[in-house]
Amino acid sequence: MALFEIETEAHIMIGWANSVEQAEHIAQKHYPEEKIVRITKRPRDIWVISKRLLGLEGKTRPCDVARDCLARASGDKVHAIRLYMLDTGADLHEAQRVIEANMSIGW
Repeated sequence: MALFEIETEAHIMIGWANSVEQAEHIAQKHYPEEKIVRITKRPRDIWVISKRLLGLEGKTRPCDVARDCLARASGDKVHAIRLYMLDTGADLHEAQRVIEANMSIGW
């Protein structure tokens, strides 16, 4: 089984599949209304995101509030940022940082 990067018009998914066709099926199953833009077989069996590039320093833990906002927003980042701002009183920059950080950890 290989690791595939599946990009649609609104999402980038990372998942295991036996073939490009199976990766495409997985994307269509979860996001049937979205057009697939690209499917790429990853050269390694892991997906790495640099915390430094995201502006995260030191130890990080998933934020339950951010994850709840992402769940309520069905993964829509912009909506999750708005919900986080409403729930916590955080400003736009902080809310974006927290939501994106939690997305990178895998909410």
